[in-house]
Amino acid sequence: MLVADRNILGIGTERLDAAGAGATAREIAQQPAVWPEIEALVTDQRSALDAFLGPLLAKPDLRIVLTGAGTSAFIGECLAPALLGGGWRADAVPTTDLVSGPRQFLQPKVPTLLVSFGRSGNSPESVAAVDLADGVVDEIYHLVITCNADGALCRMAQGRANAYAILLPDATHDRGFAMTTSFTSMLLAAAGAFGVLAPGATAGPSAAAAQVLASMLPLLDGLVAQNFSRVVYLGSNALRGLAREASLKLLELTDGQVVALFDSPLGFRHGPKTVVNADTLVVVLLSNDARARRYDLDLLGELRNDRRAGRVLALSGRDEPALGDACITLDGVGQAPDLALALPYIVFCQAFALLQSLALGLRPDTPSVSGTVNRVVQGVTIYPLAEDSDVSRG
Repeated sequence: MLVADRNILGIGTERLDAAGAGATAREIAQQPAVWPEIEALVTDQRSALDAFLGPLLAKPDLRIVLTGAGTSAFIGECLAPALLGGGWRADAVPTTDLVSGPRQFLQPKVPTLLVSFGRSGNSPESVAAVDLADGVVDEIYHLVITCNADGALCRMAQGRANAYAILLPDATHDRGFAMTTSFTSMLLAAAGAFGVLAPGATAGPSAAAAQVLASMLPLLDGLVAQNFSRVVYLGSNALRGLAREASLKLLELTDGQVVALFDSPLGFRHGPKTVVNADTLVVVLLSNDARARRYDLDLLGELRNDRRAGRVLALSGRDEPALGDACITLDGVGQAPDLALALPYIVFCQAFALLQSLALGLRPDTPSVSGTVNRVVQGVTIYPLAEDSDVSRG
């Protein structure tokens, strides 16, 4: 379902295609229309999902491990707080950690549901993590959420009683380098599968994301024009994982020419705040949770009073008149849980990264000028689990 509009973020699609940005731009812009489709897909599979997940989630000692590589790992970081709040034990552990230390991150005697996120489902670490979990954990189950029917993860889940795959529509399988629609769609599918977002939860976020794409071009263009060399994204709890994803999007699409960092508002004071200077943009992703929001606003006020950053900006689901033009309020999400609020927030960050990439003369669909960073990671050697004892003896 690629967007057919003639303009995206004020740029003609022919011009975007010529600039090597057409796929990424369309994939960012299509998200408000795709999200209701993801919600409907999960609803259609509700009975099958409940039949698979219900007995597992009823196990009092079940451990849920949310895993993936890169952006796919950050889905788990966003989702884990909501699962923990729902009473389950949930850990976000990247496949890149599971592969290098399976016996440090997997517990053999603990029943485990490994939730694997993968755009292509062909990342070497993602495939290896499934095999390692099968070899290390006595009672292992797999939930695969992927965008590629032909990927190794999706194929692995077929015909296995201990596995279930949620295959998302082909439109979510981003053709651009950076994960955009795939990130938000896999996050939404997982939230729906576990029931941590209520039915109909996409309506507000979809409208808010459409608002970003339709009316915030002057703001985005203004941020790009300031030519910041450093950008910091800050978010609490689930939005910390989103801040991490936002920083990666900017790093990827600017080929590392803009240094992007992330943290929580409370954590930022403990050393990382030293990065702030006149060439720094700080974006605070304000939480809708009353407790977390108080800490977010305290840090936001502190940064403004410091007068060190080039600009301090807040994204918010609620109006904060005291912040003036430092607060960008999205309509219709004032009561949304942070997991839903994450959807329009990341569209803003994705759009900024795309426009910044174009301003630097890069081709966002293939931003790595050197060619050393690839859409699907290459060059990873996977070492068999059996070799570990040989190495330790040596």
